[in-house]
Amino acid sequence: MNAYVTEFSASKVVSAPRGVSSRVESFIRATTFDRPTLVIDTQAVAEQYRALSAGLGRAAIHYAVKANPDRAVIETLVGLGSHFDAASRGEIELCLSLGARPQDISFGNTIKRASDIAFAHQAGIRMFAVDAEEEMEKIAEHAPGAQVYVRMIVDASEADWPLSRKFGCAQDKAIALLDLAVARGLEPIGLSFHVGSQTKRALGWAGTLDQVAAVWRKAHEAGHALHTLNIGGGFPAFYTEDIDAPTAYAARVMELVSERFGDVPHVMAEPGRGLVAEAGAIAAEVLLVSKKSENDLHRWVYLDIGRFSGLAETEGEAIRYHLVTERDHEPKGPCVLAGPSCDSADVLYEKRPVELPLGLKAGDKIIIRSCGAYTSTYSSVGFNGFPPLDVVAI
Repeated sequence: MNAYVTEFSASKVVSAPRGVSSRVESFIRATTFDRPTLVIDTQAVAEQYRALSAGLGRAAIHYAVKANPDRAVIETLVGLGSHFDAASRGEIELCLSLGARPQDISFGNTIKRASDIAFAHQAGIRMFAVDAEEEMEKIAEHAPGAQVYVRMIVDASEADWPLSRKFGCAQDKAIALLDLAVARGLEPIGLSFHVGSQTKRALGWAGTLDQVAAVWRKAHEAGHALHTLNIGGGFPAFYTEDIDAPTAYAARVMELVSERFGDVPHVMAEPGRGLVAEAGAIAAEVLLVSKKSENDLHRWVYLDIGRFSGLAETEGEAIRYHLVTERDHEPKGPCVLAGPSCDSADVLYEKRPVELPLGLKAGDKIIIRSCGAYTSTYSSVGFNGFPPLDVVAI
């Protein structure tokens, strides 16, 4: 953790636009950092949890720990009664150590080490995701009698990042896996899917839910009394494009679920980005501003943080972060934004240059908004000798 020159004062809090924690920005402006730092507001996390819960209604939130496993975030969510979606033994151990109950944790990764399955089972975890025969055999051997839900591949959605290549089985294979679960003494409880990360419109779920509902009906016709529907993540965060407010968005998704599945007994939702992204911002610094030639139309602005130190989601310029500087009142012009490492791939925005103040120079501070998800977890442990992204919770 950084040594601070100044301390946060609640009296400095000011109002902020959508997608911004005013407490975080006040803290950053009042603090001197010696390296890039993610500041996460646990109060904002709690507010977003309550907003999503209000819309999801009877659905249980299983926070996707991978989005941000900071201890203060997990402690906050445990205190609110959240459930958790864990991707590894380490995440299970983290949640248990901070007070989460085993029955409130699902092992949601479909690719698990056998010894980790055994550990989870011994620790009291009962729900496991599966999408292949061999994984089912591992679970049957190392977690006998466990509950399993089958993850399905769904067609491309409206998401910025579709997530149906690496995970899931084909829709026509799901019933066979449910049959296998019964044959191996497991309890098949339902189906899961992922609509895709950053699905900005709730209506974008409709086609995916239609596909899953068709398999759900076939499973019941085949004699499987499924009672759990895991709708996964996909809940969006505000970056630079408008999205619906969390309660309204979640409520519309649940309406779409009810229209297709009726009163399904147990619905699980796994928000990660949509729960924590807007609660955090990164304090960064300009290291260099340059032009490659006198005729270059674009400046290059190099920050002390890049793709290898927390901003991996700029890959393909998929996530467009909102940048705030103390010079935003000055005239602006286009620039290519890049990170500090000695790697030519460490360029954040070049296809679509960003508009930044023309007076920007080395030493100027920059706040990168909506960075509470998938930044600290994507940060390298020391590429080029740069330290990992620091995290401070307030």
